[in-house]
Amino acid sequence: MTSNILNSIGLGGIDIGIILIALTALTLIALILLIVFIVKEEKLRKKYQIFMRGKEATSLEQDIIDLYNDNKELKERITQNRKDIKILYKREQKDLQRIGLVRYDAYQQMGGNLSFVLALLNEDNDGFVINSVHSTEGCYMYIKDIKSGSCEIELGKEEREALEEAMGV
Repeated sequence: MTSNILNSIGLGGIDIGIILIALTALTLIALILLIVFIVKEEKLRKKYQIFMRGKEATSLEQDIIDLYNDNKELKERITQNRKDIKILYKREQKDLQRIGLVRYDAYQQMGGNLSFVLALLNEDNDGFVINSVHSTEGCYMYIKDIKSGSCEIELGKEEREALEEAMGV
């Protein structure tokens, strides 16, 4: 059987059965590809619906707005924390944080080191020295101010030792 259409396009010598088999094969391939694409599209649609649904049926847009607001609040807190840390650091510099303690026997015959010198300094080596002298008659305490690691009043041997210990010298 010959076809006028096939003759007009120059394919008159080809068997029509071969053409039908080729067209059937192409149709089956197209149908298989269509089914594959439909399945993939359905999976994608389900993922999209889950993504857009969000938690407890809230919208994705609201979730994004909430995340933005949380991020903004965290940035504000970080800024405030940095300011607070700077304030605390400045205060900490003035706190008494260096200690020197020397125990001694003030009168060498009493037995026991009941007298002591306590040096308390801040980071700038400002503070004071407390000297507690214990004797048979009682206990006497003396305080001397320290500025930048030195004192206007002459320090005794034990007082110098406690001051040097506090300064880490």
